[in-house]
Amino acid sequence: MSQLSELLSTNYDKNIEELKELLRIQSISSLSEHKEDVQKAASWISNKLKTIGMEHVEIIQTKGHPIIYGDLIHKEGAPTVLVYGHYDVQPVDPVDLWETPPFEPTIRDEKIFARGATDDKGQMFLHIKAVETLLESDGSLPVNIKFCIEGEEEIGSPNLPHFLSENKEKLSCDVVLISDTDMWEKGVPAITCSLRGLCALEITLKTANSDLHSGMFGGGVQNANHLLVQLLSTLHDANGKVNVDHFYDNVIELTDYEKEQMAELGFDEEKLKQSLGLTNLTGGEKDYPYRERISSRPTLEINGLWGGFQGEGTKTVIPNEAHVKITCRLVNNQHPEKIQQLVKKHLEENAPIGCTVEVSLGDTGNPFLTPIDSPMMQTAAEAYKKVYGKSPVYKREGGSIPIVSDFNKILNAPVVLMGFGLPGENLHAPNEHFHLENFDKGILTICSFLELIEK
Repeated sequence: MSQLSELLSTNYDKNIEELKELLRIQSISSLSEHKEDVQKAASWISNKLKTIGMEHVEIIQTKGHPIIYGDLIHKEGAPTVLVYGHYDVQPVDPVDLWETPPFEPTIRDEKIFARGATDDKGQMFLHIKAVETLLESDGSLPVNIKFCIEGEEEIGSPNLPHFLSENKEKLSCDVVLISDTDMWEKGVPAITCSLRGLCALEITLKTANSDLHSGMFGGGVQNANHLLVQLLSTLHDANGKVNVDHFYDNVIELTDYEKEQMAELGFDEEKLKQSLGLTNLTGGEKDYPYRERISSRPTLEINGLWGGFQGEGTKTVIPNEAHVKITCRLVNNQHPEKIQQLVKKHLEENAPIGCTVEVSLGDTGNPFLTPIDSPMMQTAAEAYKKVYGKSPVYKREGGSIPIVSDFNKILNAPVVLMGFGLPGENLHAPNEHFHLENFDKGILTICSFLELIEK
């Protein structure tokens, strides 16, 4: 490990400059004007994989943005590791809130600031550097390695599941290794053992056949905004519990070990409230601690709400249409499509008199849970301890990476989520950054994992 550390120290400036090159590419997958930038990023990564010695490197075009594949399979009888990551990024708006341009990587306070720095170019790049470092140090890898890097994660990976299904043999592996999550806190590594799933719905509530004059009709006809608010108020009870029949039927409670570990780590509520500009943390189910509510409990959230006049000044109308966007975060054993239907049924059955409700079903993503006592998880824990000097926390993540469940089910392989970001690194927000203390440590931890699973 000391030899690898010395090599990384020698190559540090070069490695950081290469990361900056990748971060300068404006690979925003959701905006059509950046389609060529996404292709440029795919080419950059493809060339980098070839440069470090990967074989069978190819850029695979899809109906959307490309997938990059490469492998190095020379170790007969050794495990095969499939590394997944993504090179696409979120839009940068609002630009005026960035302290430095989002695609001009800047280092300050031992952090690198740029869109994609932590989600996920920076973390994905650690794997490329780990393979390069092992090859430069030893001339070979302790395992067989495959890369599958996509450019559509930020828009829901619409083409990747089909690619996985059509290329099971090509992608076959003993473990899928992903770094697109974060640590518990500075100096405290974490392995994400659970991700929440999701489902989305959009509702349109209609009353009259047009907006109406509030002077001529006010007090006599239904107001779509009023009725929508009335309907939405039925979705939660007074304690924050989702008030939809059978919503919690398949929810599994945390184990005593997980609750104990969460309690031991502690939680600074006052610090969080101050950082968020809040006076209390009372969202969700009041019968559960905050850490549980944001990681291991399902939710139903109103994400967008509109109807009637939205412009400057006053327009005295009674709106005939009102709209809402809803998403649910789901935990292991809940089925997104089933939850969509339960929420849809609730909305239709509780619609106020005098209106019609149209419910459109949106995206879904499955939750994911991996046993913390599985061999690959324990190997990852050993790798973290070797580099960081302490065992990692097993963390349930409140967010969703739907493709993780697809890798697990389609390839029938365990998935290990080894994150090196830190909470508060502003992923999806202005001033996104990555703490450089986890750059070489992240590379070393990945190297250690690849060496340990050889045994």
